[in-house]
Amino acid sequence: MRATVIYGAGDVRVEEVPEPKIVEPTDAVVRVVRSCICGSDLWPYAGMKPSEHGRRIGHEFLGIVEDTGSDVTSVKTGDLVVAPFVYSDNTCQFCVEGLQTSCVHGGNWGDPGVDGGQGEAVRVPQADGTLVKLPATEDDDMLAALLTLSDVFSTGHHCAVKAGVNARTTVTVIGDGAVGLSAVLAAKRLGAERILLMGRHTARTDLGREFGATDVIADRGDEGIAKVRELTSGEGTHAVLECVGTLAAFEMGIGVVRPGGSISRVGVPQYKDGPIGRPLFSANITITGGVAPARQYIPELLPDVLDGKVRPGRVFDRTIGIDEVPDGYRAMADRKALKVLVKP
Repeated sequence: MRATVIYGAGDVRVEEVPEPKIVEPTDAVVRVVRSCICGSDLWPYAGMKPSEHGRRIGHEFLGIVEDTGSDVTSVKTGDLVVAPFVYSDNTCQFCVEGLQTSCVHGGNWGDPGVDGGQGEAVRVPQADGTLVKLPATEDDDMLAALLTLSDVFSTGHHCAVKAGVNARTTVTVIGDGAVGLSAVLAAKRLGAERILLMGRHTARTDLGREFGATDVIADRGDEGIAKVRELTSGEGTHAVLECVGTLAAFEMGIGVVRPGGSISRVGVPQYKDGPIGRPLFSANITITGGVAPARQYIPELLPDVLDGKVRPGRVFDRTIGIDEVPDGYRAMADRKALKVLVKP
């Protein structure tokens, strides 16, 4: 079968690899129906050191169960399922507490011995805890929306939840990538009264407005901070949803949050040190966020997706076949595509 392998910065290839098979009785094999390229995949695409053997990549997929191990009871052959962006047993102490990303028996797609999601099929460890059964559908728009539960929409929701977004909250979303736009959608779903989107790509911020953004700020840095302050009578917003991962984005978040507010970070941090000293302490600012436990959120978000109350699949603006995945990476890295859907 074909699967995506990354060998280093800018070096993504689609290669023939062995078909997955059941290894442990808790495994399932899923034939991929839809997968995609994530913004976080662009970090290794930009900076991974060269590797002779490469590694599998991709962590968002849904598909049809093709085979199951003897211990798997929650799904069966023929079921349509979505896989969160990490696998987990969903029974350990951390999973029970809603933190499947810290599962003691879990792990990441593309780890040594584990398939990546950007391929034609995937061996799924801990299938009972990982996979979520979906209603059967062949509708392209619905499949795209369901795929966002694997990561991007769940991550936007996590960002808003950790920041305490509710009907009385004003929100600044930093970043107009797929996660940022998903955070706008999530904040709107949770009832935020005003959502300021900081982004400068018009096609993306237009979608952000459709998702619920009430204001768009194209400026960055001090100019962007000043604009948010101007729009909020100098106060800033209760919640800041930082969906980029750079130090500059975090610093903008500090600049626009109001006293007593929260900065929730879900952009994978590309920095080791940041300002968390006395100014944040004195203003009672909460720094929160982290890796989203998508498995915890999927049952909550799924009904609204199925009913069409939210349409998170609109973040996909390009669809490609698996052989075109390297082109998809280039398109996203060059800002020619927002988020690329892969249809094997």
